[in-house]
Parts: sequence; structure tokens; C-alpha cells
Amino acid sequence: MSSIQLKRGASDKSLSPVDQQAKIDDVRKLIGPVVDKLPVLCSDASILRFLRARNWNTKKASKMLKETLKWRLQYKPEAIRWEDIAQEAETGKVYRANYCDKLGRPVLVMRPGLQNTNSPVGQIKYLVYCIENAIMNLVQDQEQMVWLVDFQGWAMTSISVKVTRETARILQDHYPERLGIGILYNPPKIFESFWTIVKPFLETKTYKKMKFVYSDDPKSLKVIEEIFDLDKLDVAFGGRNPAGFNLEVYARQMKDDDSKRMNFHGSGCSSPFYHSSSLSESQQHESADLDRDSNASDEGRL
Repeated sequence: MSSIQLKRGASDKSLSPVDQQAKIDDVRKLIGPVVDKLPVLCSDASILRFLRARNWNTKKASKMLKETLKWRLQYKPEAIRWEDIAQEAETGKVYRANYCDKLGRPVLVMRPGLQNTNSPVGQIKYLVYCIENAIMNLVQDQEQMVWLVDFQGWAMTSISVKVTRETARILQDHYPERLGIGILYNPPKIFESFWTIVKPFLETKTYKKMKFVYSDDPKSLKVIEEIFDLDKLDVAFGGRNPAGFNLEVYARQMKDDDSKRMNFHGSGCSSPFYHSSSLSESQQHESADLDRDSNASDEGRL
């Protein structure tokens, strides 16, 4: 068992590794037989994230994980390829940076002011693709990512409340404990109204991870300096890396990652979602099995 799985964090002070393992085992029992059919998605590390997201409540964590298993079996996020979302990526409105933070966490750069489509479905699909790619590129013993949001050119019409709400739902419901910190860089005054609308969509844990940073505020800039090596960070965020976004280079990298993802079976990748590159067609029936097993285990418990 890796060190990332059973260790005490700031929120785990009352639970020893033995207690954590007991909670993990309890969740497996609550989920039912489907855990044997989907061992990758029901790994210790995966279950542990759901437990932390639900404050170690095994019934709530198991219910949350069941919903994620059904969502993954139906939505098939691991099957999305570059060709499916290439149009969404053209402006660089969302992309995985070619650097990590000081903790080795992959960085998703978001520039909502460069929105180039009107399709909520396509926008969400591309975001899911980027999240999956970031997870695939996690280093050993790291399971979180950083979001860097650049508000240059942002307007109230840049992104809809509907897409923002769905983004929050997917991140919180299906990728719990994946976000380490979200940096909102130079949001304009008008963003306050938008933030008031979307804040209720965020769970307390997620809300506390969002940090407002302003280029003219030395105090808030310390957040950037503490997290990033400024030689690697984009100049847009106060760093010294002038590379920026290059669609041709990025497309090549994503296609290469897509190929790697297809060959990940048995690779020993540290990410629980990627020990197996994708869910096979024969696993489509697992969603129905999951509903049946879920109903049986939920009766009288949830």
C-alpha cells in the first residue's frame, strides 16, 4: 500500500491508518459485489478520497462512489480522445501546463475569456478530458492538481452559470479530493456578482480551496510564490516562463497521451483510474449490476 493511501492529513488527525483501513473495508461491503468487477475504481486510494470528501461517513462515501461508478460506466470519460474535443481546445481556454507546482501537482490553466464555443456539452466534455489527462500525468504519491484561472478578457458572457454549476458538480461528485487549490488570478470587479451566484454550488471544502490573487497585491501574490517555481510559471501569472500556449505542440502532446492511455493496462500507474486504460464494452452491464447491488446494500442503511 502506497504512502499516499493511509496517512494522517490535517483532516485525518483522529483516524489512525488502521482505522482508515477499517473504513475502506466498510465502504467495500456497502458497495457490494461490484467492487470485484471494478477493482481499479474501488482501489484503497480511490475509496479513501471519497471517505475524506464525506468526512469519513462510510454510508455517504459509499453512496457517492456508487454514483461515480455509474457515471463513469455511462459517460466513459476515459474514452474521450483529442479528436473528440479538438475544436474546444483551439484557443487555449483550458489546457494542462507543461510544468507542475512545487509539490509535483499537474496544473490546469483556464482562460475563460477565450471561450470559443456555445455548446455546454462540448465545454464540459473538454474539461473532463483535461481532468482525466491531468490525473493520468500525476507523479508517484501525488493525487491532486492545481487550477490556475486567468481572467484577462473575461466578461459575464464568457461562461454560463449552467456550465459553471455542472463543472462544480462533476468535480465535487466524481473527482473528490482531486483539486488541491484553485487560483483565481485578477478577477475583475464584475466577477463579484457572478461569484455570488455560483458560490452556493460549491461545497465548503471546495470553496476554501479557491484563492483570489491580484497582480497589484503583494500579499495575495505570496500564494503564487509559495506554490510555484517562478522560472517555470507562465508570465501571465507573474512567472518567468514566456512559452505560453501553442496549439500545435499541445495537440501533439495530447495525442501522445491518448496513445499512452490506451496502453496503460497493467502499467502500475499510480492513479487509481488508470491502472486500466478504459472500461471495455463487456463492462456496460456493470451499471445495471451496480444499481442492483446498490439497492440491496442501501436498503435500511442509507
